Amino acid sequence: MDAGFTIGELAKEVGIPTSTIRYYERCGLVSPDGRTTGNYRIYGASALERIRFIRAAQGSGFSLTDVAELLALGDGTSAPCKAVQNLIENRLAETKKRMEDLIRTEAVLKSCLKLCRKPQGKNTCKVLDGLKSRSASPASRNRRR
Repeated sequence: MDAGFTIGELAKEVGIPTSTIRYYERCGLVSPDGRTTGNYRIYGASALERIRFIRAAQGSGFSLTDVAELLALGDGTSAPCKAVQNLIENRLAETKKRMEDLIRTEAVLKSCLKLCRKPQGKNTCKVLDGLKSRSASPASRNRRR
Protein backbone atom coordinates (compact mmCIF):
# COMPACT_ATOMS: atom_id res chain seq x y z
CA MET A 1 0.00 0.00 0.00
CA ASP A 2 1.17 3.54 -0.76
CA ALA A 3 2.14 5.67 2.19
CA GLY A 4 -0.86 7.52 3.56
CA PHE A 5 -1.81 9.52 6.57
CA THR A 6 -1.81 8.30 10.12
CA ILE A 7 -4.88 9.41 12.05
CA GLY A 8 -2.86 12.21 13.65
CA GLU A 9 -1.55 13.44 10.31
CA LEU A 10 -5.02 13.29 8.78
CA ALA A 11 -6.51 15.18 11.73
CA LYS A 12 -3.85 17.85 11.43
CA GLU A 13 -4.39 18.13 7.68
CA VAL A 14 -8.15 18.81 8.05
CA GLY A 15 -7.88 20.73 11.34
CA ILE A 16 -9.96 18.47 13.56
CA PRO A 17 -9.20 16.28 16.59
CA THR A 18 -8.38 12.62 16.08
CA SER A 19 -11.44 11.81 18.21
CA THR A 20 -13.63 13.34 15.49
CA ILE A 21 -12.13 11.04 12.88
CA ARG A 22 -12.70 8.06 15.17
CA TYR A 23 -16.31 9.23 15.63
CA TYR A 24 -16.76 9.47 11.86
CA GLU A 25 -15.43 5.93 11.65
CA ARG A 26 -17.94 4.68 14.24
CA CYS A 27 -20.70 6.40 12.24
CA GLY A 28 -19.51 4.65 9.08
CA LEU A 29 -18.65 7.88 7.28
CA VAL A 30 -14.96 7.17 6.79
CA SER A 31 -12.68 4.19 7.17
CA PRO A 32 -8.94 3.64 7.08
CA ASP A 33 -7.43 2.13 3.98
CA GLY A 34 -5.43 -0.25 6.12
CA ARG A 35 -3.10 -0.62 9.07
CA THR A 36 0.63 -0.33 9.53
CA THR A 37 2.70 -3.20 10.88
CA GLY A 38 2.39 -1.42 14.24
CA ASN A 39 -1.45 -1.59 13.82
CA TYR A 40 -1.85 2.18 13.29
CA ARG A 41 -4.66 3.29 11.00
CA ILE A 42 -3.54 4.51 7.57
CA TYR A 43 -5.78 6.76 5.47
CA GLY A 44 -5.41 7.63 1.82
CA ALA A 45 -6.26 10.72 -0.20
CA SER A 46 -9.86 9.54 -0.56
CA ALA A 47 -10.35 9.70 3.22
CA LEU A 48 -8.93 13.22 3.23
CA GLU A 49 -11.39 14.28 0.49
CA ARG A 50 -14.25 12.52 2.27
CA ILE A 51 -13.56 14.26 5.59
CA ARG A 52 -13.31 17.62 3.83
CA PHE A 53 -16.68 16.88 2.22
CA ILE A 54 -18.17 15.95 5.62
CA ARG A 55 -16.92 19.18 7.18
CA ALA A 56 -18.19 21.29 4.26
CA ALA A 57 -21.61 19.62 4.42
CA GLN A 58 -21.81 20.13 8.20
CA GLY A 59 -20.80 23.74 7.71
CA SER A 60 -23.69 24.09 5.26
CA GLY A 61 -26.16 22.96 7.91
CA PHE A 62 -26.46 19.26 7.15
CA SER A 63 -26.62 16.77 10.02
CA LEU A 64 -24.33 13.74 10.06
CA THR A 65 -27.34 11.62 9.07
CA ASP A 66 -27.78 13.89 6.05
CA VAL A 67 -24.06 13.69 5.33
CA ALA A 68 -24.21 9.89 5.30
CA GLU A 69 -27.05 10.08 2.81
CA LEU A 70 -25.22 12.66 0.69
CA LEU A 71 -22.12 10.47 0.64
CA ALA A 72 -24.21 7.47 -0.39
CA LEU A 73 -25.89 9.52 -3.12
CA GLY A 74 -22.50 10.74 -4.35
CA ASP A 75 -21.20 7.17 -4.44
CA GLY A 76 -24.20 5.97 -6.48
CA THR A 77 -24.62 5.66 -10.20
CA SER A 78 -27.83 7.64 -10.71
CA ALA A 79 -28.29 11.41 -10.75
CA PRO A 80 -29.00 12.29 -7.12
CA CYS A 81 -30.31 15.84 -7.59
CA LYS A 82 -33.92 15.12 -6.55
CA ALA A 83 -32.81 13.31 -3.39
CA VAL A 84 -30.40 16.14 -2.54
CA GLN A 85 -33.21 18.64 -3.15
CA ASN A 86 -35.44 16.72 -0.70
CA LEU A 87 -32.67 16.77 1.93
CA ILE A 88 -32.23 20.51 1.48
CA GLU A 89 -35.98 21.15 1.71
CA ASN A 90 -36.20 19.11 4.92
CA ARG A 91 -33.19 20.88 6.42
CA LEU A 92 -34.66 24.28 5.48
CA ALA A 93 -37.99 23.41 7.14
CA GLU A 94 -36.18 22.34 10.32
CA THR A 95 -34.06 25.49 10.24
CA LYS A 96 -37.16 27.66 9.88
CA LYS A 97 -38.75 25.91 12.88
CA ARG A 98 -35.60 26.42 14.98
CA MET A 99 -35.50 30.08 13.98
CA GLU A 100 -39.13 30.53 15.04
CA ASP A 101 -38.29 28.86 18.36
CA LEU A 102 -35.29 31.17 18.80
CA ILE A 103 -37.43 34.23 18.07
CA ARG A 104 -39.90 33.11 20.77
CA THR A 105 -37.01 32.49 23.16
CA GLU A 106 -35.59 35.93 22.41
CA ALA A 107 -38.96 37.54 23.18
CA VAL A 108 -39.22 35.70 26.50
CA LEU A 109 -35.66 36.62 27.48
CA LYS A 110 -36.22 40.27 26.58
CA SER A 111 -39.37 40.26 28.70
CA CYS A 112 -37.45 38.72 31.61
CA LEU A 113 -34.68 41.28 31.23
CA LYS A 114 -37.24 44.09 31.25
CA LEU A 115 -38.62 42.71 34.53
CA CYS A 116 -35.12 42.49 36.01
CA ARG A 117 -34.39 46.10 35.16
CA LYS A 118 -37.46 47.35 37.07
CA PRO A 119 -36.89 48.20 40.72
CA GLN A 120 -38.08 45.37 42.95
CA GLY A 121 -38.32 44.73 46.65
CA LYS A 122 -35.30 43.50 48.55
CA ASN A 123 -34.69 39.73 48.23
CA THR A 124 -37.24 39.35 45.46
CA CYS A 125 -36.99 38.59 41.77
CA LYS A 126 -40.09 38.48 39.61
CA VAL A 127 -38.33 36.29 37.03
CA LEU A 128 -37.38 33.67 39.63
CA ASP A 129 -40.85 33.84 41.16
CA GLY A 130 -42.43 33.37 37.74
CA LEU A 131 -40.20 30.42 36.92
CA LYS A 132 -40.96 28.83 40.29
CA SER A 133 -44.71 29.12 39.74
CA ARG A 134 -44.41 27.74 36.18
CA SER A 135 -42.26 24.84 37.32
CA ALA A 136 -44.62 23.74 40.08
CA SER A 137 -46.36 20.44 39.40
CA PRO A 138 -50.02 20.63 38.29
CA ALA A 139 -51.09 18.99 41.54
CA SER A 140 -49.34 21.60 43.68
CA ARG A 141 -50.77 24.41 41.51
CA ASN A 142 -54.27 23.00 42.04
CA ARG A 143 -53.74 22.80 45.80
CA ARG A 144 -52.80 26.48 45.91
CA ARG A 145 -56.04 27.57 44.29
